[in-house]
Amino acid sequence: MQNRGRTKRERENHKLFSLIKTCNYIHDKPTNHSTSCLSVMFICVCVCVCVFCFCRRIDYKLKRQDSTKTLLIKSEQLLRIEDHDFAMRPGFGGKHTHTHTHTHTHCVHLCSHTDEDFTMTLYLRHYWKDERLSFPSRNNQSRTFDSRLVKKIWVPDVFFVHSKRSFIHDTTMENIMLRVYPDGNILYSVRVTVTALCSMDFSSFPLDTQNCSLELESYAYNENDLMLYWKNGNDSLRTDEIVLSQFFIKHFHASNGLAFYSSTGWYNRLFINFILRRHIFFFMLQTYFPTMLMVVLSWVSFWIDRRAVPARVSLGITTVLTMSTIITGVSSSMPQVSYVKAVDIYLWTSFLFVFLSVIEYAAVNYCTTLEEMRKMKRGKVSTDDTWGLFLQAMAFDGCFHDDEIELTTFPRMAPTLTTDPLTSSAQSPDIRPIEGTRLHRQRSLRENVDLLVSNSYMIDSYSRLAFPMSYLLFNIIYWSLYS
Repeated sequence: MQNRGRTKRERENHKLFSLIKTCNYIHDKPTNHSTSCLSVMFICVCVCVCVFCFCRRIDYKLKRQDSTKTLLIKSEQLLRIEDHDFAMRPGFGGKHTHTHTHTHTHCVHLCSHTDEDFTMTLYLRHYWKDERLSFPSRNNQSRTFDSRLVKKIWVPDVFFVHSKRSFIHDTTMENIMLRVYPDGNILYSVRVTVTALCSMDFSSFPLDTQNCSLELESYAYNENDLMLYWKNGNDSLRTDEIVLSQFFIKHFHASNGLAFYSSTGWYNRLFINFILRRHIFFFMLQTYFPTMLMVVLSWVSFWIDRRAVPARVSLGITTVLTMSTIITGVSSSMPQVSYVKAVDIYLWTSFLFVFLSVIEYAAVNYCTTLEEMRKMKRGKVSTDDTWGLFLQAMAFDGCFHDDEIELTTFPRMAPTLTTDPLTSSAQSPDIRPIEGTRLHRQRSLRENVDLLVSNSYMIDSYSRLAFPMSYLLFNIIYWSLYS
């Protein structure tokens, strides 16, 4: 091939040199002035023609080596962009333009419950037909362009409804692709990141499920000019494996509808719907388990001696302050909503149990003090005797029990056997035991209160069973309702 190329060049150079010699020979002949001028003009024309032919052959060879120069016209001339007004939609004045949409969700970066929004990166692709961009092609191959040509033609003016922030990626160039087919079909693809509003319901937080949607709509063209469709229904939504820190995505599905504006009419709208389920494990470690431990810790005071005032009071105050700290921390990380959340119900109910344990000891202490005051007023037992009996009762289980100390006066002794049984029997009335059931008189409310006051240790005994059973019942109801 190289030898052939050299041979052709040598032939062309030989022709050029022979032409120049001929011109010189003509010029050397004795002629008049007009003949010499014509000969010079002829020589110049011949030289120009030879140079043009030579350059054209070289340019043709370079075009064969570079495939980007196979077209003799520019892309704008091929698509006849200057011949049409692309400020108007395709088929203006006729039926509405059909635009089919396909999305590929690359990732969902963040779903914030404090700001009530989510951030998503996706590849948005639109398909439509614009016969003004059709071009002849022998092999029916499409032409692909970047963002520089997109600005010169018509594209759907789709925007994201309820969007807070959005942008098209531009590293290293704007991530926009335009593919034009010979029959006028167009594929327009763009990589965009959008942060959109998601109206969340926190009534079941943190055991909640949120329904969020990304909505697409044409800004200028209503349903009479532009109709948006999903290209393949639910198959139009493609997603990569998405992993979020606080949520996992249960379901993705596509839908469409109409939106009405009083000033401009009905607009076609596309929806990308997805269901988010919150991970509960984080909140179990940070909120629920510490709360349960504080409630159980408050029950320890029921087994501490009621006379140990500093121990029981300090334990109750510590658990109350800890519960207040947990409630404050959870509330600070939540949006300020005007309704009660599930976590609020659990925290405040647990706080109530802790608070009631402190109140329980206050009741025990008050009843004990009231009982001692009554006994001191009666003056039935001296202080030394009371202290000795108290130490005797404490020796058994470490707790002070009033039923082990008999503070009433001893009953009168029955008559001894020294007396005459016949005389005593004659003097005493004939009392016979009556066979049958015993008759129990029902105590009144005042008597029950007096009995509880006189036996204040029973309050702790009942609380040891009542508080755990009540809290267990509350947990069963709570987790069965919200799980």
